[in-house]
Amino acid sequence: MSVQTVIAGVSGRMGRALIEAVTADAGCSLLAAIDRPGSPLLGQDPGAAFGAPSGARVTDQAAAALRGAHALIDFTRPEATFGYLDACAEAGVPLVIGTTGFDDAGKARIATASARIPIVFAPNMSVGVNLLMKLAEVAAQVLRDGYDIEIVEAHHRHKVDAPSGTALGLGQAVARAIDRDLASCAVYGREGVTGERDPKTIGFATVRGGDIVGDHTLLFAGIGERIELTHKASSRATFAQGALRAAKWLQGRAPGLYDMRDVLNLK
Repeated sequence: MSVQTVIAGVSGRMGRALIEAVTADAGCSLLAAIDRPGSPLLGQDPGAAFGAPSGARVTDQAAAALRGAHALIDFTRPEATFGYLDACAEAGVPLVIGTTGFDDAGKARIATASARIPIVFAPNMSVGVNLLMKLAEVAAQVLRDGYDIEIVEAHHRHKVDAPSGTALGLGQAVARAIDRDLASCAVYGREGVTGERDPKTIGFATVRGGDIVGDHTLLFAGIGERIELTHKASSRATFAQGALRAAKWLQGRAPGLYDMRDVLNLK
């Protein structure tokens, strides 16, 4: 069965990557695309730009786009995601959320909607990054004592949230593995006379510049050695392919809140 897919935010960088990926995927078909009101793409066939006209059209009406859909994939902004979340819950359409930057209330809203529809919600859809998350848990359990833990991430100049959702996900994976509370042990950047490093903290450093797609390094620094686990994305295609894998995996699933570890059987 071809998964009839709706892509949100098609004028954005990830939206374009998703359109290109779905037009090349034999297991998915592009049913419709959604963009903001006033977008110059409204009414156009989003696949035409990649030499693969789909017959789909770009609309700003989510409810109309979801008719006959098997899944919606959303990489936009939290305020837009909530509209898609409500529309999917009303239509009974599974949802893949790659949007980042949600506060606790936003995450709770997604969890509430998952009682009605199946949702894959993950800070990063890359298969490699999610494998990195699993390796991070294993490494943290072995290196929990005597090693300082730092997370360094770099993204393009247009990214609006920091640290990245992936960096925070790495921090949460490590903290969970060694029974720490990330909210109370995280240190986000350092400046001035900070004093000696607290060995129980997990540090974050953020770089923004140019067209960096996404680099993440988890560093365990001990005495006489350091261990670095690094993932570097050279193309947004890796996130798009992971999202399509999640959309396929959702077919026939019961309502609930899932992540890429469920999709990849890494739990």
